Amino acid sequence: MKLKLFLLIGILTLGSFVNAQTQEVKKNAIEVTGVAEMEVEPDEIIFSIGIKADNKNDLADNEKKLFETLKNAGVKNEDIKFKSMYQNIYSKTAKFTKSYQFKASTKSSLSKIFEDLNQKWVSSLNIAEVKNTKIADFRKAVKINALKATKEKADYLLESMGKKTGNALEIIEIEDYTSDMIMPAAYKGRASNIQLEMADAPVDYSFDNIENIKLKYSIKTRYEIL
Repeated sequence: MKLKLFLLIGILTLGSFVNAQTQEVKKNAIEVTGVAEMEVEPDEIIFSIGIKADNKNDLADNEKKLFETLKNAGVKNEDIKFKSMYQNIYSKTAKFTKSYQFKASTKSSLSKIFEDLNQKWVSSLNIAEVKNTKIADFRKAVKINALKATKEKADYLLESMGKKTGNALEIIEIEDYTSDMIMPAAYKGRASNIQLEMADAPVDYSFDNIENIKLKYSIKTRYEIL
């Protein structure tokens, strides 16, 4: 008798669950997409630099010159990272090369960096990355604004039909575009020069001359119609 009772309760529970699922599927809903954008000023540039020399002693001297030059331009020692070293035994000149990455912030003098590193012992100077140190927070803000935009869109669309927006039934995040690596106009055409050449006319290498980082996100949301 108890077994029959349990089976009956089980069947009733399953029937209620299936009925609830069916009602959820049949629930009237509206699907909208919200878009939000933001431009963020960069506050940090990562440079890649290569130095060269005919022998190890000269390479060590050039390395000291590099650190001193960067220090005078406002770059801290802890923001300079060694990347690699190479020896070419077949080369008659510049047998030894060494590469570094260094980080320049808004407190660094970019114009002074470019001017002082216009040296024969500098083999290359490239911009590896342009970014903002608080980019994660800005991404969150843009996504939140995109989600708010879906609610606003659903509200005015349903209001025109005499309906109201209910609970969000589904939220899908879509990443449209993010440009963390912006090449400033002043640096284009100079990024991979083997030997830097100073322009005849003065060029503004400041952070003010760097394009903003652009963030754009879309959120697709399905709302219940009341």
